[in-house]
Amino acid sequence: MSQWIVHLVANGGYIGIAFLMFLENVFPPIPSEIIMGLAGIEVGQGQMNFEAVVFAGTVGSTLGNYAWYLLGRFYGFRRLEGFVNRWGRWLTLEWEDIQKINRLFTRHGGKIVFVLRFMPAFRTIVSLPAGLFRMGHLRFLIATFAGAMIWNVILTGAGYYLGRNFSKIDDYVGPISTAAIAAIVLFYIYRVITWKPRAQR
Repeated sequence: MSQWIVHLVANGGYIGIAFLMFLENVFPPIPSEIIMGLAGIEVGQGQMNFEAVVFAGTVGSTLGNYAWYLLGRFYGFRRLEGFVNRWGRWLTLEWEDIQKINRLFTRHGGKIVFVLRFMPAFRTIVSLPAGLFRMGHLRFLIATFAGAMIWNVILTGAGYYLGRNFSKIDDYVGPISTAAIAAIVLFYIYRVITWKPRAQR
């Protein structure tokens, strides 16, 4: 897969970067660190413009997240209640919890979406509840674009300064991402084991 990414960044130009970043948010296993890191190398070699690379990557990220947002909006908040009542044990949630999250998104949805753009796993996942809880389109797009742009500036800058040794990006981002994902998984397992319905609590 890495060779395919290298080829598309080198030959697809800004459109290729936007397309890859779109896929990265629809299919998270494609790493944004490598995509934007490679694009940063192209910038360092004078093959691309820094601002254009960041803009292309951010547009792709925003469109990918918007697809998840639209999916959540299409599914709808009302249908969610039956799903939660059936699978709440594994979600470690009850309908009352969903209503609280809904109120939280109503008040602070923009901040939540913006902040989670910097967190592995949550970067894409947060778009789904944003749509389910009917966060405004413009508000979602602005928060997503702003957060994704800052993240892409960091990754492109890392590729630019590290040159051909772009794999060193993983020395900084990789361990943090792995630790964060491991912590999320362990916390979920703990929640499943210890969770009880509100009536029992």
